[in-house]
Amino acid sequence: MVDFYAPTSPYDDGFLDTGDGNRIYYEQLGNPEGKPALNVHGGPGSGAPQRPTRAWDPERYRVIRFDQRNCGRSTPHASDPAADMSLNTTQHLIDDMERLRVHLGVEKWLLNGGSWGATLVLAYAQQHPERVSEMVVPAVTTTRRAEIEWLYRGAGRFHPEAWDRFRDGVPEDERDGDLLAAYARLMENPDRAVREKAAADWLAWEDAVVSNEPNGVPGMYGDREVDAQIAFVRICAHFFSNGAWLEEDQLLRGAHRLAGIPGVLVHGRHDMGSPVGTAWEVAKAWPGSRLHIIEDSGHAGSEAMQEAVRGAIEEFKNR
Repeated sequence: MVDFYAPTSPYDDGFLDTGDGNRIYYEQLGNPEGKPALNVHGGPGSGAPQRPTRAWDPERYRVIRFDQRNCGRSTPHASDPAADMSLNTTQHLIDDMERLRVHLGVEKWLLNGGSWGATLVLAYAQQHPERVSEMVVPAVTTTRRAEIEWLYRGAGRFHPEAWDRFRDGVPEDERDGDLLAAYARLMENPDRAVREKAAADWLAWEDAVVSNEPNGVPGMYGDREVDAQIAFVRICAHFFSNGAWLEEDQLLRGAHRLAGIPGVLVHGRHDMGSPVGTAWEVAKAWPGSRLHIIEDSGHAGSEAMQEAVRGAIEEFKNR
């Protein structure tokens, strides 16, 4: 049983003006004098958790979390068709993290991010290794095109009926081409009904992928209000149809830059959306990192996966 701390709510929140029309929501929890730790959410487009934190020792950690561009409480929201998605790329998000670090007066921070958040913390740390004290990375991804191709096409071998419905969500003349680009175009349609349907079709596929994992939760992706659905899918389709603006294998080739940064990787053996091979490759390429493969877990996680993540957080709090 994971022994969580008592719930801790934010002691500070605000908005960071990026200078290009975006405002990034952030909040801080725990001890203002504690060890800084940045929690980076997945998606992309999920938004930070809007609930108290219980995984971090509130006496030892200063936990910082934020909503990435165009999602959560950040503005403009991607559910608004006027939001300019050209201002939302991986490099924009890395720059936002660094801008937030400076704004909050943090010299170095622990990075924690899973799924898309894993990609983002790996990318940030490779650009700014001197600003990273440690890393805790569950559900490891690098968002290579090969990983994207698996999630949105290859995994269809296990759920052919659900994948056919996902494919059939785009216009017939685009079904044999780039499905993600087709969805990205649908999410830019001025007709809200078109955007709502495309978002629902996309999320139904995401839910199908995790449905038969250990601890898979019905509606894991689709169970959110409609504006959040639209924002999530619009951002995901935008990022993934562009390969997250990363060169193939970029984060593996750059992993040597993480030498000297203690890192713990945690990944479910049965992760259907992000097969464990990526975590294995990252661990081999990152000098000094440690990988825990959790036998009873998929992308949805498990108690054992929570224990492994919590163990790393506890290990690093006194470092």
